[in-house]
Amino acid sequence: MTFQDTFAPTPRKRPSVSVVRMPVRQMSIKRLFMGGRPADLGRLPRYVGIFLLGSAAIWAPITGYLKTAPLKYSSHMSLILPGSGASASVNLADIGQASSFASSAFASNAISPTETYKRLLGAGRILKDASDRHGVDWRAFGAPKIRLVDQTAFIHVEMTGPTPEDARNRNSALLDAFFDEIDRLRADELSTREDGGLAALREYQGSVAGTRDGIAALQKSTGLYSVDQYSRQVDELDALRAEVDRLSTEMQRAEGSVTRLESRLGTDAENAALILRVNADSSYLALLETMSAAASDLADARSRYGARHPKVTSAQSAHDEARADASALVALITGNRIGLELASDGGRADLLTDLVRQEAQRTGIAAQLAEVTAQLATETARLDALAPAAARLEDMQRDFDVAEAVFASAIARTQSSKADIYASYPLVQVLEDPTLAEEPTSPKRKLAVAAGIAASFMLFMALMLGWLRKPLIEKLLVKSGK
Repeated sequence: MTFQDTFAPTPRKRPSVSVVRMPVRQMSIKRLFMGGRPADLGRLPRYVGIFLLGSAAIWAPITGYLKTAPLKYSSHMSLILPGSGASASVNLADIGQASSFASSAFASNAISPTETYKRLLGAGRILKDASDRHGVDWRAFGAPKIRLVDQTAFIHVEMTGPTPEDARNRNSALLDAFFDEIDRLRADELSTREDGGLAALREYQGSVAGTRDGIAALQKSTGLYSVDQYSRQVDELDALRAEVDRLSTEMQRAEGSVTRLESRLGTDAENAALILRVNADSSYLALLETMSAAASDLADARSRYGARHPKVTSAQSAHDEARADASALVALITGNRIGLELASDGGRADLLTDLVRQEAQRTGIAAQLAEVTAQLATETARLDALAPAAARLEDMQRDFDVAEAVFASAIARTQSSKADIYASYPLVQVLEDPTLAEEPTSPKRKLAVAAGIAASFMLFMALMLGWLRKPLIEKLLVKSGK
């Protein structure tokens, strides 16, 4: 019976577990290795030779690697990104408000700043800059090993070099190049923003200048410099209307007083003034006394003598002469406007004086009313003509205020945005400076020796299993034959 027949699978009958295990437990170590026959020792040299060749194949490259591999040292550093934002707001009186807000670097789930900086640390231009700072070719500078810590803002960077100092210097050069590149990117962003906002600022400035020129042209052509000025003139016009109403009332009152006095005196104010003037003349008063004396003499003569008596005639002539002189004087003083009969005040001097005074007041009020009325008409016409210009000036002033506020706010916003340098590239700080290695990280001697030992052990186990294969098969065949 062959080996294949013995171990061929059968549909129903299979060796039990006890059949396979019981012989192995009962066999001694010597019989397992020797097979119970001295002839099996002839295989031992072959197994020893294979073990020696395998060990040489395992340890030769390990030994060569440990003897020829250059020493490499690692320098570590850690960066951190603060997670809080910053904001500032400034109110500029009569100009506007300027605000700046730097959001947290981790406020958005769409962008990871740590991942961004990880890519940036490994960028070619940064490695080229770092290699130039270190004084080596960029191909020999090496790439950093960057590791991000989950759920934190830490970035760990590792650089290798032939010496501890060289590794640390390479890490420092990489750090300096990284920060310089960050500063350059921030400056480029601010410059781009500023250049992009210059066009808008020029447009705002042009709008302010154009509106100001329009206001100046309107002010020059109309003489109206502000809406407040127009409002004050409207108030003055209202005051003129009130003054006209007041003077009209006073005029009516003065006319009523004059009319009543004229009706009472039977003469108008002009004649009353002439009467007062005549009665104030000393020559007229002397003539009145002469005429009064002549009238007394005439009355006395008439009482004594007849109408043709020489004394009556003489007295009559004296009286007529005095009367004629008085009439001539009255005509001279009044310009023939009143006669001698009207020249006598008849004891009405106070009333005549009051009439003249009331008439003078009425005349003054009338003149003032006429002047104010004319001024009111002039101002009304002028303000009616200025009304469209005032409305246009108000609209232009409003547009100017809006344009100026927008322009000032744009300038303030542009200036305040310069302080927001961490908007796109968040603040990064050095948590751990580049370290100085105390022992090399490559080659890993302990790991290489452990690997060699493990490989040698696995080779030994493989050869041992090969050595035990034949005795085990024979024992199984014997048991199967029983």
